[in-house]
Amino acid sequence: MMPIRPSERFITGFTKLVGVEHPIALAPMGGVVESDLAAAVGNAGGYPIMPLSWSGQDIIATELQSLSAKTNAPFAVNLCLDRPQDARLELCLSYKPNAVHFFWGDAAPYVSRVHAHGALVIQTVSDSEEAKRAVAAGVDALVAQGWEAGGHVRSTIATMSLVPAVVDVAGSVPVLAAGGISDGRGLAAALCLGASGVVLGTRFLATPESAAHKDYIAHLIAADHGDTLVETDLYNVGWPKAQHRVLRNALADRWLAEGRPDNTSRHRAGETVAQRGEARIRTYQSTTPHREMTGEIEAMSMWAGQSVGLVNTIEPAGAIVERVTHEARTILRSISLDSASRV
Repeated sequence: MMPIRPSERFITGFTKLVGVEHPIALAPMGGVVESDLAAAVGNAGGYPIMPLSWSGQDIIATELQSLSAKTNAPFAVNLCLDRPQDARLELCLSYKPNAVHFFWGDAAPYVSRVHAHGALVIQTVSDSEEAKRAVAAGVDALVAQGWEAGGHVRSTIATMSLVPAVVDVAGSVPVLAAGGISDGRGLAAALCLGASGVVLGTRFLATPESAAHKDYIAHLIAADHGDTLVETDLYNVGWPKAQHRVLRNALADRWLAEGRPDNTSRHRAGETVAQRGEARIRTYQSTTPHREMTGEIEAMSMWAGQSVGLVNTIEPAGAIVERVTHEARTILRSISLDSASRV
């Protein structure tokens, strides 16, 4: 692999807004993004988003204190709005995040409260109408998540079509592109579409700092672009009626072959497939394979986006930020030089 020089500051509307060096945000992947990975991205000049939607108060305190001890970089906390989050929001705000990132719901009821604490509001949107409402509510930045994204995704629109549609209604509000992006070509393409940066998830799973299980990472590295599928009722235990993209596995293939049977009649329904300490993970449970788990990791919900085919090695998170930034800058400069030569 070609050595990558440290990149100079890559200024966009988003980097100026949140105060980071590079327009790369770490996706808030529950179960694998902990303080080690978040700090590595922040220390490399990226923007970490900490997933705290399902965390108890002790975990939130431990993780945010640990993050502050490892980096001075700005960071956001992520809260999923499919459930009440008032108590978590208050606790998270006490740790003075740079922003609160809201997902799977409307951030409008929380905007004034977050702003009153001196933090920004970021909202993930799945179409231009949702983006319009978020901007009208005073949201400071948007994440346009296309359907190529791994994990839970609401959109049915491809990133390439969604991003310019959201940019067109966002006005001066910066937009980050998410879904199907794992390298500098994706960042360059997003910037050409009018985005101010990208959110990377799948690429950051295969890092030494990730808390993903080693078997999960091995499956990611072995996978190709066509090895994912999007379903709503596959890994629905614990989070029903939520569209998600995962790696194919034997359990999923049998479920598809049998016509998507319901939770009571499908193969191995209710069985324990893995364990973490005292906690047991059941078949079809919406749970990320963590490095501390034991059992049939391959049978679990191995979230992955369609860019998984570009993830071929385990690479330090900081090196990914530097490489992706360098690749994008090189591409954009070559386009600029080529255009100038044709004038």
